[in-house]
Amino acid sequence: MLSVKTDNACHSRSDQRKRDFVSERAKVIPPSGIRRFFDLAGQMEDVISLGVGEPDYSTPWHICDAAITSIEQGHTAYTSNTGMESLRRELARFLRDRYQVEYNPMSEMIITTGVSEGLDIVIRAVTNPGDEVLVIDPSYVSYAPCVTMAGGTPVPVPCTEKNRFRLTADVLMEHITPQSKALILNFPNNPTGGVMRREDLEAIADVAIDHDLLILSDEVYAELTYEGHHTATASIEGLWDRTITLSGFSKAFAMTGWRLGYLCAPPDITAATLKIHQYVMLSAPTMSQYAALEALKNGEEAMREMVREYHLRRNLFVDGLNRIGLSCHTPEGAFYAFPSVKGTGLTDYEFAERLITEAGVAVVPGSVFGNNGIGHVRCSYAVSRQELTEAIRRMDEFIRSLP
Repeated sequence: MLSVKTDNACHSRSDQRKRDFVSERAKVIPPSGIRRFFDLAGQMEDVISLGVGEPDYSTPWHICDAAITSIEQGHTAYTSNTGMESLRRELARFLRDRYQVEYNPMSEMIITTGVSEGLDIVIRAVTNPGDEVLVIDPSYVSYAPCVTMAGGTPVPVPCTEKNRFRLTADVLMEHITPQSKALILNFPNNPTGGVMRREDLEAIADVAIDHDLLILSDEVYAELTYEGHHTATASIEGLWDRTITLSGFSKAFAMTGWRLGYLCAPPDITAATLKIHQYVMLSAPTMSQYAALEALKNGEEAMREMVREYHLRRNLFVDGLNRIGLSCHTPEGAFYAFPSVKGTGLTDYEFAERLITEAGVAVVPGSVFGNNGIGHVRCSYAVSRQELTEAIRRMDEFIRSLP
């Protein structure tokens, strides 16, 4: 005869002590400070959100149509782990023509599920326990956690306002130790809009070569460069064989939700990274790859139009910030302004929290991007000029209301 557990017995079992199943690495990783303010803005009415770095444009229709056509034609199966060959070949052409960097589409390129996946898998592919990975500070919130999850130690390297948030060779040298293995760059920069010029990168190249550093260069905002032309890190003499180029389609082509990126690297690093990609992702979404192929072939005009508009918005918004007393350098790339709020007497967190609750404008505290973001807030100007003008008006009223 089968015995039946009573409710008391069930409770007895569930009340027993159990081990802590959460890993130590997961415990030390902070939640995204960006998403916190994004979620808060979503719960309130009449909020102008300058918090999330996402174009306010819809993906150009011809790009969407290419994906729809691919589905109608039945292209819904997996692609090669490295991505569609036609896409890789077109991407190789794009990088050669636009940034003067050569990659073999058959052995030096992987199409990834967004730049985020590319960053994660390549950090895991090159990092051993105990390795130090130098991370520019301030920088995008995922870099240091990805290093931690891979068993490495992230080491922040300051990029200060007095240097227009660029990395200098002298500061980099100060943070190199015998355990230093790699350096993560992101220019144009999120959150500051800072840009590295060719001469800046040439100075970094000397240091990287002398100390045998690998460079992971996130260039997802490359096309959003307003003064001059973006310099690809891998195009600098001596850096090609020690650089991993990471980028994607989200920002330049307004394709954030399509989740498509790419990484380009020397063959040995590509092969190592591909093994991890095979296990965690297999292949990037097929219809997104068809969309990206169309973007590369025929998306230049739409991209240029969007960049021109971002340029106008930057000028309008940064001028407004400085006019109301929030000192702000002119960002040369991306679509972020990074004004100082030190003059308000509030911390960056206090400023951001009070600004959204009292004025209905969402920004992100600079400190979530690193210690060198303390006292600043990140504002995305990827919203309409009308909204930016209204945001400045509300911010002005808020600042005037402070004691």
